[in-house]
Amino acid sequence: MALAEETKRVAAQFEYTDEDVNKGVQEFLRQMHEGLERDGTSLSQIPTYVTGVPNGTEKGLYLAVDLGGTNFRVCSIHLNGDTTFNLTYSKVAIPKDLMVTEHASDLFAFLAKQIELFLRTHHEDHFEAHIRRRQTVSTPEGYRDEHIFRLGFTFSFPVQQFGINKGTLMRWTKGFDIPDAIGKDVCALLQQEIDKLRLPVKVAALVNDTVGTLMARSYTSPGKTATLLGAIFGTGTNGAYVEKITNIKKPVEGEYDKTTGLMVINTEWGSFDNQLNILPNTSYDIELDKKSVNPGFQMFEKRVSGMFLGEIVRLVIVDMLKNPDISLFRDENSSHNDWKSTTTIGPESGVFHQWGLDSSIMSIAAADNTPDLSSLRQELEKQLYIYAASLEDAQAFKNVAYAVGRRAARLSAVALGAIVLQSGKLQETTDEPIDIGVDGSLVEHYPFFRDMIYEALSVIEGIGSEGAKRIRIGIAKDGSGVGAALIALVAANMEKKGVVDYINYIKNGVTQKIANAIPGVGEKTTIV
Repeated sequence: MALAEETKRVAAQFEYTDEDVNKGVQEFLRQMHEGLERDGTSLSQIPTYVTGVPNGTEKGLYLAVDLGGTNFRVCSIHLNGDTTFNLTYSKVAIPKDLMVTEHASDLFAFLAKQIELFLRTHHEDHFEAHIRRRQTVSTPEGYRDEHIFRLGFTFSFPVQQFGINKGTLMRWTKGFDIPDAIGKDVCALLQQEIDKLRLPVKVAALVNDTVGTLMARSYTSPGKTATLLGAIFGTGTNGAYVEKITNIKKPVEGEYDKTTGLMVINTEWGSFDNQLNILPNTSYDIELDKKSVNPGFQMFEKRVSGMFLGEIVRLVIVDMLKNPDISLFRDENSSHNDWKSTTTIGPESGVFHQWGLDSSIMSIAAADNTPDLSSLRQELEKQLYIYAASLEDAQAFKNVAYAVGRRAARLSAVALGAIVLQSGKLQETTDEPIDIGVDGSLVEHYPFFRDMIYEALSVIEGIGSEGAKRIRIGIAKDGSGVGAALIALVAANMEKKGVVDYINYIKNGVTQKIANAIPGVGEKTTIV
């Protein structure tokens, strides 16, 4: 009974009330507006230069690469033009030493090599046909335009973007720490290594994974209204949404299409409320942040994303293990354990090591509703070397994990709800759903995570239960790959338009020269 009471007390620290949700939404809106007005704010509100979303009719073959965390993915995507696509991909883990290397070129050379291996494996005929060609007006690099793979580069870290394929790295997250790359154009870094390998590939678009998720969702599920928001709830968390250009008060350098009146904004909401105006802050949050690679930053992400949730649970469990008044994962004798054994924790258990508790076990805990929690108890043994955990132990673990997961879902609703309110779409007289595309392990595999988000959305002032019913949250599978391809397509079209404009400029110039050269009566002329 002492364990159950202590578990209840600890879990209560993670309660995020309806009042907290509404305070969070108002602060999120305030920081959104702040980020649209100037740089250097908690919510970066980064303009992406993407001024429209797909409608499902786009066609073509494109490459996409995705550096989103601990893995690197290379894809080729064939867009069929009917909201469907064919995708081929390979995935490789990023070597740990390259995540904290001294030189940025070490990491980007590794990425370029993976692109080469992918092309040789999956597009050998096409790849071998690519040889250096004469220089053309459209491609100064020297390949014929039709022989170049346009590549969308999904780079899921904060960047300051200056064009559709230009952006400097602001800071690393997710365990990466390569100071040499800070302030450099990540597209140029990758293109340099691609060129060293003489690959016929052009980095055509820089894409944040949330922007990619937004684009992919809008392509595969266009409906009558375009998707408003793309969000990631996985290793990290972030959101990108469609904003009115008139609401962007800070200067947007570079060229972009102003005719749509819209631009996709990358919020970088992982850093929402770094100053902790309204975010909950338990002793476990404080300890996690203190021991992280970036103390004081990504404070929202550290309470929401899969990378950190397992660590919060681990810190709680360690704290409870130290409490002599309760018997978590220990028994006086076998009579105190319903499996008629005594619980032991192996010395190699991840419970005793930072990041040693993977958040995937939280999904298993949430899904296990068997009377004796047998699935969870087996997983505690398999993953954490906790042998013969009692039912009371497993119930305590389940309750702690649920409290941490529910808080994360309700915080997620703060971000989603604020953006829905910002869009004004609930005031529009239409029955069309407000479409949100999501990707990531939490929304895919954590049971009831979306249900808990909806529950919180329904209590937000200005949304309510009726408004929440209009919000449609759908999975955008392979979002970063397909979305990056779609933005590479947009970039290629912009490029073609630029070439046509350049050719027309040349033609008009020649025509004007000829017109000017036509002599008047009695005049001589020479065309140069």
